[in-house]
Amino acid sequence: MMNDPQWTRRNFIRATATTALAVGAAQALSASAAVVPGPERFRGKADACIFIWLGGGAAHVDTFDPKIRGDGKKRPGSYYDAIDTAIPGVQVCEHLRRTAPLLDRCVLVRSITHEISNEHGAATNLMHTGRRPSETILYPSIGSIVSHQLGVKSDAVPPYVVMGYPNIARDPGFLGPKHGYIYLTQIETGPNGLIRPPDVDADRQRRRETLLNAWQTEQQRRRPHDQDIQSQTAISEQGFRMAGPQFMTVFDLNKEPSSLRERYGGEFGQRCLLARRLAQAGVRFVEVSFNLNFLNGTGWDTHNDGQLKQHLLIQDLDQALAALLVDLEKNKLLETTLVVVATEFGRPPEFDSGGGRGHQSVAFSCMLAGGGLRTAQVIGSTDELGRKVLERPVTVPDFHATIHSALGINPHKNLYAEDRPVPITDRGRPITELFA
Repeated sequence: MMNDPQWTRRNFIRATATTALAVGAAQALSASAAVVPGPERFRGKADACIFIWLGGGAAHVDTFDPKIRGDGKKRPGSYYDAIDTAIPGVQVCEHLRRTAPLLDRCVLVRSITHEISNEHGAATNLMHTGRRPSETILYPSIGSIVSHQLGVKSDAVPPYVVMGYPNIARDPGFLGPKHGYIYLTQIETGPNGLIRPPDVDADRQRRRETLLNAWQTEQQRRRPHDQDIQSQTAISEQGFRMAGPQFMTVFDLNKEPSSLRERYGGEFGQRCLLARRLAQAGVRFVEVSFNLNFLNGTGWDTHNDGQLKQHLLIQDLDQALAALLVDLEKNKLLETTLVVVATEFGRPPEFDSGGGRGHQSVAFSCMLAGGGLRTAQVIGSTDELGRKVLERPVTVPDFHATIHSALGINPHKNLYAEDRPVPITDRGRPITELFA
């Protein structure tokens, strides 16, 4: 061939390069397939998610990953004794006594790891968006992505609801206001923005809606390609639908038996009960924030004296979480509802000068339950004091990929910020052991 007059040096280089690229591409494809199997293998059964947020940084060694006892002063270790659970050989904190017998419905992920430990806001944003902030793009929260990908079950209910502290970490980012959240302050009455003022009767409300509709129609006629006008029109239309009885009656917790309400416990427990009702009504993603600083003075950010009454928080979490799991199961919703318990980081086994704990992000715990996952498992492990991950590290993108996969969402799919492709997760890989 080299003697062929048509075979020039340029032909040889071009052919060699083409062959090398083809071989390289094939090898890369093969390696990729070996590392990240097709997303269809990890499609879960869930169609809703209840995301319980322990804002402040819950101490893993005092909750889901107990270690040897410390003394609260100089000797590092857990602050409480440990008890057995429904998973043989697996223990949790003694103040999780109601949840412990239900742990076979759950997965403990004891090896979550990231590098932001100095700032609550940045770590909270990371745990909600799966990414560090960018100067050029506003990333959407996990709740907004679920809203975007799964859509609404019914026009009468929103896809995304937040009970707790609203901030940018929960925002829709480049997905736009259509995939933002409905924010609840009063769980008994529903969203304030959907409650008609007492001086506005039904006829006056209809006149207002007619006037607004006429104005929106005119604006759309004048500027048919304006995305902001279209989005705001769609949001207001959805708001009027949600103000109807189908959604607003969800907030009447008195429709539940008093014995059930008592099992859920106090304010946080009632929020969890409402979360079940919202998921049952068709809401795709419900975040329930558990901060309640007044119980121990610091919430889950247990510096100094906050450690002394941390058990009150853990007991509240235990009562509400156990009631939620049993209630979902009784209503045949646990298989299709993924329950997530997450926090921005954990806390080290050492105690600070005030008897509390600092921050630790390189090793901490989160929990998953239901959602059609293969439960009764513990993923990952930490060392003898919980300082570092020993086995099966799970990054925040991996954790997000697992949640999305449980909801039937391909974590590798591209979304678009204008023309810029943005994968749903930042190269996250689902925890394969959790999928059949």
